[in-house]
Amino acid sequence: MKAILVGFMGSGKTTVGQLLADELHTEHSDLDDLIVQHAGKSIPEIFDQDGEFAFRRMEHDVLADAMKNTQGILSTGGGTPIQESNFNLLRASDVPVILLNVKPETVLARIGGADGRPVIKKVGIDGIAGLKAQRDPHYHSVSDVEIETDNLTPEEVVAAICRFHQFELDDQADII
Repeated sequence: MKAILVGFMGSGKTTVGQLLADELHTEHSDLDDLIVQHAGKSIPEIFDQDGEFAFRRMEHDVLADAMKNTQGILSTGGGTPIQESNFNLLRASDVPVILLNVKPETVLARIGGADGRPVIKKVGIDGIAGLKAQRDPHYHSVSDVEIETDNLTPEEVVAAICRFHQFELDDQADII
């Protein structure tokens, strides 16, 4: 695995992960997609039918498997590093963990009306800010690099990641 992306919902983990994987000529895996495949139902369905505890347990199992068996780039869910067992997996990894940081106002602008976001449905800007403030210490503690994504395009975020890490392309020169 070349990198693991963490950050609050709406920070760009999936979009940036896909672009970074393309840039590095490798695969991209999204932890939420892997969970949906594992469960056979959507994340909102898991939350509604089984509850957050069941989702977090499944998330840990799928994360552990992905970290062993996934090549390329892994984008995690916004709450992934919050669970202690996930936090410990990420901290113990020798793969670079990259935090895509974002302000609450940007989160609301990017995904405020999006379906499939169980947490956003419950809270407004104050709730987003409060939840992010609770999660930020975990994000910062687990990450090797932090990139502020608010005023960057996804392509600029990829370029910033590549500047921080001298990723080797498949049989090509390092990105500088």
